[in-house]
Amino acid sequence: MEEATVIIVGAGPSGLGISACLSQNSISHIILEKEDCNASLWRKNSYDRLNLHLASEFCYLPLLPHPPSTPTFLSKAQFIQYIDTYVALFNINPRYCRSVESAEYDEVGDTWRVETKNTLQGTVEVYVGKFLVIATGENSEGYIPDLPGLGSFEGEILHSKHYKSGSKYESKEVLVVGCGNSGMEIAYDLHNWGARPSIVIRNPVHVLTKELIHEGMRKLKRLPVDVVDNEVTLLANMEYGDLSKYGIRRPEEGPFYLKEVSGRSPVLDVGTIAKIKEGAIEVIPSDIRRIEDKVVVFGNNAEKEFDAIVFATGYRSIANTWLKDYKYVLNDVGMPKNHFPNHWKGDRGLYCAGLSRRGLFGVKMDAEAIADDINQTLQRR
Repeated sequence: MEEATVIIVGAGPSGLGISACLSQNSISHIILEKEDCNASLWRKNSYDRLNLHLASEFCYLPLLPHPPSTPTFLSKAQFIQYIDTYVALFNINPRYCRSVESAEYDEVGDTWRVETKNTLQGTVEVYVGKFLVIATGENSEGYIPDLPGLGSFEGEILHSKHYKSGSKYESKEVLVVGCGNSGMEIAYDLHNWGARPSIVIRNPVHVLTKELIHEGMRKLKRLPVDVVDNEVTLLANMEYGDLSKYGIRRPEEGPFYLKEVSGRSPVLDVGTIAKIKEGAIEVIPSDIRRIEDKVVVFGNNAEKEFDAIVFATGYRSIANTWLKDYKYVLNDVGMPKNHFPNHWKGDRGLYCAGLSRRGLFGVKMDAEAIADDINQTLQRR
């Protein structure tokens, strides 16, 4: 058994940011990571052409902003290089290949007991701390809906988490389910590799250029959200025109308001809309009713045969499966039980980071708030 003041589960950006902040206050801590590397989602489970969807001024971790020479929008490789610099600068040393099996609160000792499996050695290890931080993030497990007949599909099925590029789908019919940033960019990437992509866009969605998103984020620092939304929506309409004729409807609420209240991000257009207008990417404005062999039947009674289906249908937190006393900070679906901006703090020294649905900007805020709260609590004691 090993003891530390703080036990952090997860060595993604959230866990790394909290570690750096704790080190600044000389607070002992241990990071437990089930993978063999930090930031595994970025290194192992993201598509090749990925770029950050927020400007670099909103995408850095505590204590290390990007220099002025940094590109406005970082590539995947540039962000990983930033992470490597961050880990080296703050001497962060996660315990890799530690799969957390259970974590529970000890009423008698007022501590958290975390049991892990060392997957390299096949041994069980126990860690005890006064504070426990859940930093596994909202993207821990890819979600694929249980569609009628999905198990009988004769083509390839994969979650966007495992999509790398469209190179192997040349001349194939590929259905993308999900019209968020990942789904729209994957459809574009498939087209660029010579595939024939279709994308299911069932719900209204805001589509913005990266410049509009960047400018909107800046203006939110000094203007009300409704003012920014009105201006950005007007400019988007001027940029794209009426997209409803192509099967894309805009929500009634503004893009930044929706992000604030529901966590739903506007889509950053990487060129997908132009391909949709050309007819190179087909929009299917309906849900999936059932799947029969290689044929997908949609709610509008349309039918089409596909060679592969890519589900860009989001992720689910799985912290509840091993965190026995999740009630102190999470709800029954593994998300914060408290509303933003107090979502990160629970009871009994339990915290959660990276679950605000505000990307890396939210990660930085969570890390700073959690480390500061732990530091103040220790000083009071």
